[in-house]
Amino acid sequence: MGNIKSGNLGYPRIGGQREWKKQIEAYWAGKITEQELHEGLAGIRLGNLRCQRDRGIDVIPVGDFTYYDHVLDTATMFGLVPERFAWNGDKVSLDLYYAIARGNDQAAASEMTKWFNTNYHYIVPELGTRDPRLTVNRPLMAYLEAKQELGIEGRPVLLGLFTLLKLSKGETAHEVDAWIEKLLPLYVQVLRELEAVGAAWVQLDEPALVIQLTDEDVRRLGHIYRTIAREVPGLRILMQTYFDAAERYETLVELPVHGLGLDFVHGRDGNLEALRRYGFPTGKTLGAGLIDGRNIWRADLDEGLSLLSEIRVLAGEPELIVQPSCSLLHVPVSAAGEERLAPVLREALAFAEQKLEELTSLCEAASGDGPEPARFAENRRALAALAADPARSRAAVREEAAQAAVAPAERASEFAERRRKQQAKWRLPFLPTTTIGSFPQTAEVRAARQKWRKGEWSPGQYEEFIRAEIRKWVEIQEELGLDVLVHGEFERTDMVEFFGEKLPGFAFTQGGWVQSYGTRCVKPPLIYGDVEFTGPMTVKETAYAQSLTAKPVKGMLTGPITILNWSFVRSDLSREQVAYQIALALRGEVEALEQAGIELIQVDEPALREGMPLKPKDWANYLSWAVKAFRVTTSSVRDTTQIHTHMCYCEFDDILDEIRALDADVISIETSRSHGELVHSFEEHTYPLGIGLGVYDIHSPRVPNEAEMAALIDRALQVLDPELFWINPDCGLKTRGQEETVAALRQMTAAAEQVRRKYGKGTKAGKGKE
Repeated sequence: MGNIKSGNLGYPRIGGQREWKKQIEAYWAGKITEQELHEGLAGIRLGNLRCQRDRGIDVIPVGDFTYYDHVLDTATMFGLVPERFAWNGDKVSLDLYYAIARGNDQAAASEMTKWFNTNYHYIVPELGTRDPRLTVNRPLMAYLEAKQELGIEGRPVLLGLFTLLKLSKGETAHEVDAWIEKLLPLYVQVLRELEAVGAAWVQLDEPALVIQLTDEDVRRLGHIYRTIAREVPGLRILMQTYFDAAERYETLVELPVHGLGLDFVHGRDGNLEALRRYGFPTGKTLGAGLIDGRNIWRADLDEGLSLLSEIRVLAGEPELIVQPSCSLLHVPVSAAGEERLAPVLREALAFAEQKLEELTSLCEAASGDGPEPARFAENRRALAALAADPARSRAAVREEAAQAAVAPAERASEFAERRRKQQAKWRLPFLPTTTIGSFPQTAEVRAARQKWRKGEWSPGQYEEFIRAEIRKWVEIQEELGLDVLVHGEFERTDMVEFFGEKLPGFAFTQGGWVQSYGTRCVKPPLIYGDVEFTGPMTVKETAYAQSLTAKPVKGMLTGPITILNWSFVRSDLSREQVAYQIALALRGEVEALEQAGIELIQVDEPALREGMPLKPKDWANYLSWAVKAFRVTTSSVRDTTQIHTHMCYCEFDDILDEIRALDADVISIETSRSHGELVHSFEEHTYPLGIGLGVYDIHSPRVPNEAEMAALIDRALQVLDPELFWINPDCGLKTRGQEETVAALRQMTAAAEQVRRKYGKGTKAGKGKE
């Protein structure tokens, strides 16, 4: 019988109370020194290692911790510093590291995009003309710290070279081999230094191996891993894949590595079929990802044990590591403090700490001949109680969603006819200006919300505070000369949580935080039951804002696919079924806004691209129902009601047809952080609907000037119809301060006016509704 160990692939960085976020932001604000930051983050890092050790994990990862983003760590470790930043070639300073991520007064931030099909965002490495060099051996430092401080013989984690290059920008196809030759010696150096201090194993993360591999990719992989095996023969390499089934499995298992990690949750069928067809090499270790690293429900331990037995038989009883499907970065730290949830939900949760216990339970059950671990009986009780909850089986909701899946979802008229009617109604100027929705959630706004939630303020006091904020920002928007206004969303903590709190079938945790990008943490709702519309959710605040101005005010909703993808979703229904339930609930809100006189309505879908399966062969099915769900939400309105949507920080080139199929009257898309590169896509793809390409990056504290924004607008208008073009920031302004927000929007409206004058259509204000 092969040996079985428990292992982990990565742990949440943020701390149980988001201590990580608070300390980094204190450093940015000048409230603590760099040394104090190092000491504070070391405490979190070592605490994570202790937690894994104390819960009996045999193989503990080291080097998965970061000061911002693990891909940025890898890039700066190898000297991949964008050329627009001043750098002397030595170790990358902390301030330079954060400048690459966030921008500074001298240079724009690097592009940020989604980590495969998750809601985590990474900083995109830029391959320029600088020669890479090893600036610091981060995995070595992490390995030594764990060993010296805690006596833990950890397994260093490093992003693999193949995946690093797949995630980077700047090289052309014929330069990939040249970049491999530049970077491969540096990888070898890192691994040699680890071998020299006694590291036995290294985990090289290669999630790009689950997408699509060409013959050229296979050749490059062979070269990379044969070189490592030849140059560092004493070090054992685990090549780790996750998020789906490995591609070209039969080739991967023949590479000269000592272990292969496979995801048997999100890539279960494909990886099992590969084992059936090709087996598993004798003498290699199999990392079996059996616990879902991307959702928060308890695993079915009986099912997991059965799957583990099947894997062992198919793989020929190999050395086995039972591990999560991916890093636990994507789940909260601990469910231990969730006392406000109903017991049936609380007992059904497994956050990172609980998932470690599930791993050890599976190992214990699979390894021994003794009695069944006690956790198995507890697990059965909890899952049975959840399944029996009446909220999960509401027949009327299920039937309506099933009908929506097959019924047409079309606007009454084609876009050209709708546009003619909307132009006559709204009489907006050439190149209309607007924002994406939210305005700064200041400390005062957050404090007011806490007073209301704690009962220190009455609902009436809180409502008057929100109205005062709306009044203030309507006045600011009018003074700035924006053409289409928003109410500012001051009553909303989060764009998904706000709606979930008002819809049955959702539940909310106290401490279920996960990292989204940088220090931005979100608390995804739990979709545990059936979802339906029970009454207006946004009408009151939006209608109040509209009463203050003659200019149109947009209603602001989060779309069904984004709510789906930014929630922890029940596992007993397909995601498609849940999406239609949410879409129908939101359609009720769209119709309520329209009835209240709000006839520009934005339904944001920033996570549409994020939810796509990783393998191109699976895209069509997902995109079909995702687009249909959006249209279920938006298609019942009158022709004169203008539907907007918004997307950001994703690769859009390969889904432009589906974006067009949403049939939104206007879409706003991020482009400034990618330095306008999306504009290239429109040179080859006509976009015949209204569109706004974001003209400045709201995630950077830097305020760009009028000329920069005007240049982005000019560039876009070379390939897009000026009569259909809108001007807006990249995203909502919730995380920015009031002063910088006003300054940036003033530059934006000035840039719009500058371009209008070039076209002979200068104007300082829209005319409002008829």
